[in-house]
This record gives sequence, structure tokens and C-alpha cells, in this order.
Amino acid sequence: MPIQLQVERAELPKPEWLRIKPPTQGFADVKATVKSLGLHTVCQSAHCPNISECWSGGTATFLVLGNTCTRGCRFCAVPHGIRGDALDSEEPAKLALAVRKWGLDYVVITSVDRDDLPDQGAGHFAQCILELRSQAPGVLAEVLIPDFRGRKDLIAKIAEAKPAVIAHNIETVRELQGGVRDPRANYGQSLSVLAAVKELDPAIFTKSSIMLGLGETEAQLAVAFEDLRSAGCDFLTLGQYLRPSSRHLPVAEYVPPGKFEYLRQLALKEGFRYVAAGPFVRSSYRSGEFFAKSLLGK
Repeated sequence: MPIQLQVERAELPKPEWLRIKPPTQGFADVKATVKSLGLHTVCQSAHCPNISECWSGGTATFLVLGNTCTRGCRFCAVPHGIRGDALDSEEPAKLALAVRKWGLDYVVITSVDRDDLPDQGAGHFAQCILELRSQAPGVLAEVLIPDFRGRKDLIAKIAEAKPAVIAHNIETVRELQGGVRDPRANYGQSLSVLAAVKELDPAIFTKSSIMLGLGETEAQLAVAFEDLRSAGCDFLTLGQYLRPSSRHLPVAEYVPPGKFEYLRQLALKEGFRYVAAGPFVRSSYRSGEFFAKSLLGK
């Protein structure tokens, strides 16, 4: 039976190593572009702690399919509701324009869950990838996709658009899934999404992410690493869960940097091509750098 986390847990004081970098001029430029084109980024919507560093460097993770998620995960700050926002038919073109404006060579696209749509938004998501390939040839695309309720036909729409990397996060260990994620998401379903990508196109790299500090044990993490590799997952990121607000799950533990490095080495022994681990690491954090390093390592 999944372990239910209690929101009444006392708030832990933040340690010294959790210091966020201040923004630079590049931050303002990215913010202005996002606003002028009416785009959404997960950096803003999910209150990402790396927004200053990434935007100052001219990169952002685009959030497509609107800014309202139909899931209600207890760790996530993205707004949620029964129905999502109306789809913007110009969004694929706007996204490609922003990428050209910033001169990016690697871009990350993610989305909210859209259980309210017949195809759960898979067609629109795929169109964003195809438009990017058409208007910004040479740019590598990494996509962080929803689970699409495990429907392989919808996952195939994304795979057919040929992104370089398809990511889907299991978020936490099996034992904590029920208290952390929306009931429509689950550990086995997420693993099946990653496995389906490899079945559809073995050439596409796959990636997942786990939040630490929710009460997981080292033994549970070791099993999760094994399960991800069994599903063919190539890349893994490990980061510290940070509570977005008092309405969200409390932090059970602030994991010190030394333990992150220990867990990174533990994961590498399972055969991942690359593992990024640290308090501020997120699923899309410095993705292009990690992707390049993984190929150079090969």
C-alpha cells in the first residue's frame, strides 16, 4: 500500500547550501521575449529555483498546451483545474520564433497534463516539435512529456516527431507515489511510458527524474534506479524537492551535496549514460550540456 505523506510535518529550516543565484541582464531579455509572444515556461509556472541562472544564460524550458494542468500532484506549483486552457494554434510557430531569437542549439519543451482533450494534447505537442524542426533546423529538442494514461498510440505521436530526447519523470520511489502524485499517475505507468519510447524508436534517448527529500530511503532509490534501467532509461537527474507553498507537501529532508554525489555514483553503476545530481538539479536543468557530455562519454 502506498505511503501517504502528512502535510502537518513541521517545516525544516533551509541549509546554507540552498542559495539561489541572482539574475543578470540576460534574465530580462528572456522574460521580455516570453511575455511578448504569450508563451509559458515551466520555469515560472513551477517556481523553479534555477530560473535566474537559466534565464540569465538565455535558456528556458517551454510549457505548451496552456498553463492549467488537469492533474493535482501535491508537489507541483503549476495551476490546475478540471479543464485546461484553450489551445493556441499559433503556439508552435511562436515557440520556434523564440528559439531562433535566442539562437539556441538545444531546447527543452514540456507541457501540462491535458486529460480533458481526446488525444490528451499529444497532437499539439507533436506539432510544436515538428514546427521547431522546420523553422529552426539543427536545433536539438528534448521533450518532457505527460504519461498520456499509458496510451502507446499517443506516445507514438511524440516519437514520430523525432525529438532527440523524450523524458518522463517517475518523480519519486514506488512506495511514496500515492502521497505525492495525482491518482491518475502511477509508478508502473510511468515506467511503461519510457519502455514504450524505446520500443517505438530505440534511437531516441530517454530520461527521467527523481525528487529527493520526500522521505525515500536509499534502498528504495536503488530499486528505482534498477527499474528505470530495465525500462531502457538512458539519463537520470536527481534533485532536492523544495516546497512551493504551505499548501504543498513539506520537505522531509534536505539532502546534503555529498549524499547527492554518492547517489549519483550509485545510479551510474546501474548503467545510465549520464546522471546529474545536486540540490538544484531539475529534469531540464542544463539539459544540452548533459546531453553533449553523455555522447562525448560514449
